[in-house]
Amino acid sequence: MTWFILLSLVLFGAMLILVEVLFVPGTTIVGLIGVAFTALGIYYAFISFDRDTAFIILGAAVVVNLSFILYGFRSGAWERFALKDTISSRTYDDRLLGLEKGQKGKTLSDCKPFGKVEIGDKIYEAKSEGGFIPAGSEVYIVKIENNKIIIKQ
Repeated sequence: MTWFILLSLVLFGAMLILVEVLFVPGTTIVGLIGVAFTALGIYYAFISFDRDTAFIILGAAVVVNLSFILYGFRSGAWERFALKDTISSRTYDDRLLGLEKGQKGKTLSDCKPFGKVEIGDKIYEAKSEGGFIPAGSEVYIVKIENNKIIIKQ
């Protein structure tokens, strides 16, 4: 019965460590519970058997746990959780195509300092350079920087 309890504790702890490495990496809770069960098994070995046998059990438990961890890393389980693709596009990259400095438009809303401006046949959000500009005013583009339209009356 002593061997059954000892093997149950150590193997259950080792299996929890394997589950942590293969199926739920990064949670740490399952792995810590596995280490706790393994430690309880080793403690039980030291109080139930002579010193030499307990150290053999300690060595075997360390070897089994380390082999499970190494197997987990070599099996490629971590590859499934890693992002391999990169996103190279940006939002609104070509939103301001066709606009240039000096182009005229009309404010659709008050610009205080941000507001809606109609330039050509499209509506844009713009920032006024000089403060408040009432709705319906004729404006022109002073500059375009960092994907923002700067206007002036």
